[in-house]
Amino acid sequence: MISNVQKSDYSFTLFEATYFEQAGFRLKPTDYHSFGLSDKQGFLSNAGKLMVDQHIVRNSRVFCTRWNGVKKGSIFDDALDDKEYEGNLLSLLRNSSDFVRNNSKIRFVKGAQYRVDKPDYSERAIVNALIHRDYVLLGSEIHIDMFDDRLEIQSPGGMFDGRAIQDRDIRTIVSARRNPIIADLFHRMRYMERRGSGLSKILDETAKLPGYTEKMQPEFISTASDFRVVLTNVNYKPATDTAQDTAQDTAQETTQDKRACLLLAFCSIPRSREEMQTYIGIEHREYFRKFILKPLMESGNLQMTLPGKPNSRNQKYLAKDPK
Repeated sequence: MISNVQKSDYSFTLFEATYFEQAGFRLKPTDYHSFGLSDKQGFLSNAGKLMVDQHIVRNSRVFCTRWNGVKKGSIFDDALDDKEYEGNLLSLLRNSSDFVRNNSKIRFVKGAQYRVDKPDYSERAIVNALIHRDYVLLGSEIHIDMFDDRLEIQSPGGMFDGRAIQDRDIRTIVSARRNPIIADLFHRMRYMERRGSGLSKILDETAKLPGYTEKMQPEFISTASDFRVVLTNVNYKPATDTAQDTAQDTAQETTQDKRACLLLAFCSIPRSREEMQTYIGIEHREYFRKFILKPLMESGNLQMTLPGKPNSRNQKYLAKDPK
């Protein structure tokens, strides 16, 4: 569908650079029309609007949350990391993939002269969500929720033919695309195949991950208004008994005690929160705030340099004089 938005009013720097990097060809001005991104008069299609550098499609957003544990809770108390991304589809793909990668415990198996990357999840599910979601639904966005044991991706719009995915054989579904122009474009950029179901590809790529077992097969659930993918973390190892839980808790407490001692010595002079996190190697702000900074403040061992302005950007922290 063609909009009333003129292509000449916007830039396509990220799209054109990514296309060249992925496809190996530079876009020609005529490609926008031949690919279905605009008409001959230069008015953008709805798909074309999703590729501009500026954020002009309000629903083009992804909300990402890394939860502490295996259940959802309060964003303020139980989220280790929380991001909201908006923009064109390529920026959403990069930012969402980076979020999942940065919040995954990627491990390596080392050999004599090699190492095998052991990622937690296949990234194909993010590509699938961006391509096939319904961009017409107002006030909607993709949600990516990461837990210790799984990744859930919920996108607006059910199956294009209206049938429930959980009642069907994934391997026999005939490909039907809600957004054929976007799907074709992502194929040209080698993010997906032109033929076949992206869901089958998610199954295949997940099965190739080191640590995968049949019990970890991805789960797909759809309703009339949304679609959800649940991917099991192939590297997740749950505690099997109370003794193991106790050992893990003790180890965690010991680690946190060591970090606290390091921080107090480091904060013999005023330090910012960013400096403190970098010093002890903790990336997630909310985790640091909840499990490291807050206990030190409540115990009185650490104090603010600007106690009257707790949220000031100039706020620093100083260890209390032990005398």
